[in-house]
Amino acid sequence: MAPRVLVSDKLSTTAVQIFKNHGIEVDYLPDLGKDKEKLLEVIGQYDGLAIRSATKVTEKLINAATRLKVVGRAGIGVDNVDIPAASRSGIIVMNTPFGNSITTAEHAVAMIFALARQIPEANASTHAGRWEKNRFMGIEITGKTLGVIGCGNIGSIVATRGVGLKMHVVAFDPFLSDSRAEELGVEKVELDELFARADFITLHTPLTDKTRNIIDAAAIAKMKDGVRIINCARGGLVVEADLVAALKSGKVAGAGVDVFEVEPAENNPLFGMENVVATPHLGASTTEAQENVALQVAEQMSDYLIKGAVSNAINMPSITAEEAPRLKPFVKLAEVLGAFVGQVTEDPIKEVEILFDGSTAAMNTRALVSATLAGLIRPQVSDVNMVSAPIMVKERGIIVAEVKRDKSGVFDGYIKLTVKTEHMTRSIAGTCFSDHKPRFIQIKGINLDAEVGQHMLYTTNADAPGIIGLLGTVCGENGVNIANFQLGRNRPGGDAIALLYLDAPFPESVLDQLRAHKSIDSAKRLHFDVGAA
Repeated sequence: MAPRVLVSDKLSTTAVQIFKNHGIEVDYLPDLGKDKEKLLEVIGQYDGLAIRSATKVTEKLINAATRLKVVGRAGIGVDNVDIPAASRSGIIVMNTPFGNSITTAEHAVAMIFALARQIPEANASTHAGRWEKNRFMGIEITGKTLGVIGCGNIGSIVATRGVGLKMHVVAFDPFLSDSRAEELGVEKVELDELFARADFITLHTPLTDKTRNIIDAAAIAKMKDGVRIINCARGGLVVEADLVAALKSGKVAGAGVDVFEVEPAENNPLFGMENVVATPHLGASTTEAQENVALQVAEQMSDYLIKGAVSNAINMPSITAEEAPRLKPFVKLAEVLGAFVGQVTEDPIKEVEILFDGSTAAMNTRALVSATLAGLIRPQVSDVNMVSAPIMVKERGIIVAEVKRDKSGVFDGYIKLTVKTEHMTRSIAGTCFSDHKPRFIQIKGINLDAEVGQHMLYTTNADAPGIIGLLGTVCGENGVNIANFQLGRNRPGGDAIALLYLDAPFPESVLDQLRAHKSIDSAKRLHFDVGAA
């Protein structure tokens, strides 16, 4: 059955055609996002939801979206999507962080010019027939210091434009490296230094718990007298009441505001102030940007629904369309390794280590870690997937470590999973051969070469004669047919394991009889999804 996508906000019709070109059924209902009840009623019919800002993807909507696999936001902001709820439900949330970067950056630069030369007020005055040439005395921006808070996609573009305008640019961003700052031609500084030195301050950071109210009365007090502040990023970064007070006192000479704490902003204390340039969230509003983000989100969602490729996801490691075919068998392997340990481990898991050896270390290991964790906790949470697994593992307080190393054995690459509980440590390793099928190559430190079967019986025992006969007898007495088996031991008379491949699920009585036998240390029933990788 072809995937089905709902477009519930106004997107380019070209984007709708992109879905169709990929063989995806699409319903274009651009006003549905405003009708919460109707959207709630129909959302269960769709695998994908393409939105802009009007549709609110709440926890209630997510709970009703029983088929939903991906939400695509045409734009950078995902404030209207409940990311934690989506993650817990295994729904990928994508945005388009690059489609409107230039447009938003240019709007911020336009604000700088508008504030420096008082263009909006001068325009209104001149249209009114008043020739107030002496009233509008502006300032040059050449040689002034531009402070950029947040030097990511958009902030870095603003920074380079500032450098091009012969401004001295200082930037604060905890993730900005020295080499990247040098490449951009900016000076990396701490936030308080930026406040003290900047003539213009422009914000380009997401709204998080750490950035909320980043500019308040205390921050403004650290700034130069006559500073000008531009916010084309997110409402909530600036405390509006504190900004109003600073504008009235003259501490802040002007403000360019494109975003507000409450939107749509129909009544705001900043409105009507002569030294404020206000626009209705126009940062991304150009013909080019609207088209770009719509086409980009359609391509991203189509690639995921058809090919399994993940790009620009908020809550999932990216998997490019090029690497997806090569990665897919190892994603299956990672899930199988996790599922094996999850089914044989009864005590609460405290620590997880995932080792990537050889060629696997060069793969997209973030995706492989997510797949391993999904397999690990699926025996307890059946509907977990690669999106929700890391969240659930974190909620359970499990410590996860990832290790990479160069090739160390006979295999080009393999994955080894080790888990620790309060009482024991358990490990398993596996790889994929040219047939792309996952194989176990080591269990409990015992080397073997075992394919993965749908129905399996796993036993541990001391290496001794008669174990094979015992397993065959017990299975035979219970009408269980053995299709194949694999044995392994660490040394003669030492620890040994057995993996039996069975034609069908087997009754609990098989396990009871084996566990009652003094030769068997443990017996576990295993089930694996052995569908095509």
